[in-house]
Amino acid sequence: MTKVLTDARSIRIKGRSFLAVMLSPDLPIDEWLIRLDDLAARSAGFFLGRPVVLDLTDLPIDRSQLKELLGELGQRNVSIMGIEGARPSILGQGMPPALKGGRPVSDIEVPVNEVPAKEPVVEVRSRPAAPEVRPATQSIVIREPVRSGQSVIFPEGDVTVIGSVASGAEIIAGGSVHIYGSLRGRAMAGSIGNASARIFCRKLEAELVAIDGIYKMAEDMAPNLRGQAVQLWLEGDAIMAEKLI
Repeated sequence: MTKVLTDARSIRIKGRSFLAVMLSPDLPIDEWLIRLDDLAARSAGFFLGRPVVLDLTDLPIDRSQLKELLGELGQRNVSIMGIEGARPSILGQGMPPALKGGRPVSDIEVPVNEVPAKEPVVEVRSRPAAPEVRPATQSIVIREPVRSGQSVIFPEGDVTVIGSVASGAEIIAGGSVHIYGSLRGRAMAGSIGNASARIFCRKLEAELVAIDGIYKMAEDMAPNLRGQAVQLWLEGDAIMAEKLI
């Protein structure tokens, strides 16, 4: 007996892009894990709920070492969504899939004029090995405070916040970040490889700031800048800062 399929409805398959953190371990792995633990300790929840890509390009490890590394990351609640740059011979069943062809950032549909803080775009990437530099030609204005746990990502240009950024919140911009209140959370400028981007805030109390992938934690900032109106910029591989008059 032949069964005739009469339902003509198709299965809808959509493509979708997500921003992800890229981790690039180096040897010895034990020392790299210590540095990872230090970052996680100084920025609580940094990896929580974030998709992470493990970049193994030019890293000379075998399958057993990779399994051990994945286990160590799993114990730290780092969710690996894929592995890039790995030799096919070291990948195996039960491991994250191999990825290739990733770009430094993905396209995100965000209104040009304003992004509501109540529905933030989520996720962030770490600095790529060879960032794609694109001019930041647009800007958005956030007219509400950015609350703890919220993320606003706008890789196309500058982000201006008319208010404060709470501890546990983050602003990520392809261009510069302007905050007309207190910066208590994280601000990351130049996220697509723009070393000329800057961070401006009325009151600096940040957990972390970053420009073009170069990070500075709260305890690394000069004490005399805390609570002050400040601008930050990049010189080489160092974040510089000065008070605004």
